[in-house]
Amino acid sequence: MLRFDPFSDLDSMTRNLLTGQTGSARTPRFMPMDLCKIDDHYVLTADLPGIDPGSVDISVDNGTLTISAHRTARSEDSVQWFANERFFGSYRRQLSLGEGIDTAAISATYENGVLTLTIPLAERAKPRRIEIAHNTQKSVEAPTVDAD
Repeated sequence: MLRFDPFSDLDSMTRNLLTGQTGSARTPRFMPMDLCKIDDHYVLTADLPGIDPGSVDISVDNGTLTISAHRTARSEDSVQWFANERFFGSYRRQLSLGEGIDTAAISATYENGVLTLTIPLAERAKPRRIEIAHNTQKSVEAPTVDAD
């Protein structure tokens, strides 16, 4: 089972509100993602438009899946900006994985600004049918005793 921890984002938002840092157009606030289960695996898709695929790092440590990425800012001094709304900086997302995940078989692709992770269930966690054993021996009848 894959568990999502919504409190990590809530903690971040609360910290920003309490410290007066409400974010800016220059700092990424979060990495939007979708998560669903298809047959015997989960599929996680995360939007990372404009990210260099070489800056994406995915790791699993002690049951926690971590996705990190970085978008570099343009460093041209001679540019006169009329609009400058795209985020740059580091993105990070963490999810707690349940015990039934095959962490060694997690795979990832990055295409058109979307990171897709395939997270398979471990064999022991997949649903299976349990056969019922039948006793094929005939019952033995007790001998009858004559009362003569």
